[in-house]
Amino acid sequence: MRYSDRVTITLAASRSAADAYALVQALQHRMVNAMQALGGDAFVLTTWERDHGRHGGGQRWSAGPTPVFDRASVNTSQVHYDDEPAKKLASATALSTIIHPAHPRAPSLHLHISWTELREGDSYWRVMADLNPSLADPEATAAFVACLRAAAPEVHAEAAAQGDRYFWIPALGQHRGVAHFYLEGYHTPQLQDDAALARRVATTTIDTYAELVRAALAAHGAPTQDERARQLAYHTLYLFQVLTLDRGTTSGLLVHDQNDVGILGSLPSHIDRALLASWADRSRPPHDILVRALVDAIPATSDGTPSPIDTPTKQALAAVVRGFYRDHPEAIANQASGDVIPLTVANHR
Repeated sequence: MRYSDRVTITLAASRSAADAYALVQALQHRMVNAMQALGGDAFVLTTWERDHGRHGGGQRWSAGPTPVFDRASVNTSQVHYDDEPAKKLASATALSTIIHPAHPRAPSLHLHISWTELREGDSYWRVMADLNPSLADPEATAAFVACLRAAAPEVHAEAAAQGDRYFWIPALGQHRGVAHFYLEGYHTPQLQDDAALARRVATTTIDTYAELVRAALAAHGAPTQDERARQLAYHTLYLFQVLTLDRGTTSGLLVHDQNDVGILGSLPSHIDRALLASWADRSRPPHDILVRALVDAIPATSDGTPSPIDTPTKQALAAVVRGFYRDHPEAIANQASGDVIPLTVANHR
């Protein structure tokens, strides 16, 4: 992989946004290099532009399906409105990383670091890291929790509690993942200390996760049929949580349609369509309508094999989500939250 920081987008003018962008670019570089070192799979660069680059855009390094990765996506973005001073949002800068290894014994990871700068009022960090195994490994879970506690000891208890609330799936009575760290709207009077905390959480997460995947791949041989089945069920749960409960995903899709494939980069390559359909009746109305519409947008296979979540399907799913919240705006209240409701980009258009 030849890492490049060349962009064709305009970047925000403020110093704090520039510092945040430099941070997420460095973290993206670190993550891509760490993941490529696991198996040599080449990551491919894709760029996207917000309003033809006038209001920013982003870069996405992705891989999969490959022998190591079912799906891997490492995204950075910066959106700003320097030329529209009436906007409440001045800029939003983010790293969003989702890794789904191909082997069921290697855990998935979600890592999100973002800096939101408001035209008036507070600006803040959003810091998220969660481990998502198809088959839980207590030792790996303990190592992941320990790394987060060491990176942010003063706020770890709060972040873990918020994460447990945010990643709870009421319809299924379980969490998405086994270890959660989530700080929403985080800011203190010491801005440099806040940025340092975000950097520590991210770098520690990246390095620890790479070791966990490396250890899992070294310890386990070819997956069994049962392991593959459990992975498929978990990937289906992952898609269900992202498309029905995740506020960040919903906000991104509602604000614009210029990066649908990137926003849905967290979705695994295949899911069990029949299993997803079975969860519609368990979903709180009107989200049952959304689940059925999502199922309809996912192609059924003639032989009952797993349904692919390819680029056209992602685009169809994005359209379903936008249409659902246009018709049912009250359903946003059913989505996930920690201690506070996230001040998403959608709130600051």
